[in-house]
Amino acid sequence: MSRAALLVLADGRFPAGGHAHSGGAEPAVAAGRIRDGGSLEEFCRGRLHTAGLVAAGLAAAAAAGCDPLALDEAADARTPVPALRTTARKLGRQMMRAARATWPSAELDALAAARPRGAHQPVVLGLAARSAGLDPEDAAYAVAYETVSGPATAAVRLLSLDPFDATAVLARLAPDLDAVVAEAVAAAARVPQDGTGALPARSAPLLDITAEQHAAWPVRLFAS
Repeated sequence: MSRAALLVLADGRFPAGGHAHSGGAEPAVAAGRIRDGGSLEEFCRGRLHTAGLVAAGLAAAAAAGCDPLALDEAADARTPVPALRTTARKLGRQMMRAARATWPSAELDALAAARPRGAHQPVVLGLAARSAGLDPEDAAYAVAYETVSGPATAAVRLLSLDPFDATAVLARLAPDLDAVVAEAVAAAARVPQDGTGALPARSAPLLDITAEQHAAWPVRLFAS
């Protein structure tokens, strides 16, 4: 296993489309819930322990070799809002293109054929990690970090926030990141015995509501 592949997968320049999405930060900024480094940290911590944990569990299970189609159905069940399901599948389609070009595998090909309109992004990322020789913990770290780095980067653009402050937020979230990854990996390990119901299913209703509102904006900087 080459851990260097994790650097490629988690790199913000990996052409998986994430740069065009704010992870809910754009509507949060518009509503005044993200104003500065402190409120950005609060937002990211909440997102990490809800949507981030769910995504990390799915990615870890996919990297462990669990059925990606069953995981995709589990992701759908954990994503009640149409706007977020659409976003997850668009990002999954783009991740699939990048992953198949970088780490070709029969498993990626099979999932692409079964879900031509895109599987949920965490599932695709987990399978990409598996194809790259990475383990479930690596996949969970990549997804969990993306959960907070996306909003942090978006806040820099939306608020003209000092990039040093945004980076400091990510550094302070490191213990939370470790805890979320540990919980996600432990849950994924139970899937072969207990099914996908063992995966985290935490909700973030405010993120759901604002995602639907944001999708209807006539003008926006980010796709979601």
